[in-house]
Amino acid sequence: MAFRIRPVDTTFYDLFTASAQHLVVGAGLLAEMLADGADREAVAQRMREAEHQADETTHEIVRRVNSTFVTPFDREDIYALASGLDDVMDFMDEAVDEILLYEVKEIPAGVSKLVEVLQQCAEVTAAAMPKLQSMKDLAEYWIEVNRLENSGDKIFRRTLAELFSGDFKALEVLKLKDIIESLESGIDGFETVANIVEQIAVKES
Repeated sequence: MAFRIRPVDTTFYDLFTASAQHLVVGAGLLAEMLADGADREAVAQRMREAEHQADETTHEIVRRVNSTFVTPFDREDIYALASGLDDVMDFMDEAVDEILLYEVKEIPAGVSKLVEVLQQCAEVTAAAMPKLQSMKDLAEYWIEVNRLENSGDKIFRRTLAELFSGDFKALEVLKLKDIIESLESGIDGFETVANIVEQIAVKES
């Protein structure tokens, strides 16, 4: 029987928790971006700062993997999880940037609903990351993210149909389509993270 040595050092778990907290901040800034009267330039600047902080956390995870002899779980899984969390932040940053640069005035309700799904995904992901240390009670997390992703898919399709209904000018359709695709990619990214966590939990069980 093979035995795995689990390091006592909690640094990796702390870093993954910090990485997920960056996503909570990013999702909150996305919601601010859509608020009436929002200073979009200021919100976008804060988002750039949040994305930079998220990058720093990702880089620290990679540095730790490269300098640590015994890791809490497989190195490739650590890389995958760090990369997955970072990708989600990039998609949210992209959406904020598009809202700012495209100067979109009329935003369909579906966009706000997608952001709400992103916020929920961020919250449950942030709550799940500390549980990696014990690998307990994680199933509810990936089941919930899967449910949220399915909900996001439905909202995305309905919003896309609304865009092509003829109520929006062609240029606005192109702008809004980019934004909702970035938001959907972010939601899909959360599901990817949940799938990675599930794979890790299965391996470690």
